[in-house]
Amino acid sequence: MDLQQAPSWRDALSEECNKSYFANLSDFVQAEYARADVFPPAAEIFKAFERCAFDDVRVVILGQDPYHGPGQANGLCFSVREGVRPPPSLVNIFKEIENDLGKAPPPHGSLERWAEQGVLLLNATLTVRANEAGSHQKKGWEKFTDAAIRRLSERRRHIVYILWGAYAQKKAAFVDESENCIIASAHPSPLSARRGFFGSAPFSRANDYLSETDQAPIDW
Repeated sequence: MDLQQAPSWRDALSEECNKSYFANLSDFVQAEYARADVFPPAAEIFKAFERCAFDDVRVVILGQDPYHGPGQANGLCFSVREGVRPPPSLVNIFKEIENDLGKAPPPHGSLERWAEQGVLLLNATLTVRANEAGSHQKKGWEKFTDAAIRRLSERRRHIVYILWGAYAQKKAAFVDESENCIIASAHPSPLSARRGFFGSAPFSRANDYLSETDQAPIDW
């Protein structure tokens, strides 16, 4: 496993990729793909980095695991392939965009258009076994994605970090809030969306901060 298609991230994370835990993680992930159904497809493990270069990141949205249902995960958190029915959390994200910005839901659940505008759609764990949520947690992915957030905070500023739910909000510990914007709320899952996600207006708040720091807003 490497970041061959994401050279700016490979430079930022080269030290991490040379650590022993990452070698162990690579061995584990390769063995998992060989013996089980694992998502996303192997070629899309690092898609979040490939679609959003290090120097282009303006917004970070953090997820936990890739979707573990067949054909759903595409390497970008909360996103699914075109033609795949949007899962409930993504449906709620689109509902909040409509409430926040007055934009009707898009015709599909692919969020690649966000990534192309500088939104890093990063799961804390980049792989998962089919139908086994959390099956690749605590294997090393969390160390790797924590390092990615730390590098951004060390080398970049004026980034918006949108942290939904307690799991994502732990990543705030790696972010210099004096130089960036953190927007935290409940998770968009149907289990928690009505406890603080709906009405949190993360999309307009993110765009307001980007405008205040002389950056173009995101077309959500």
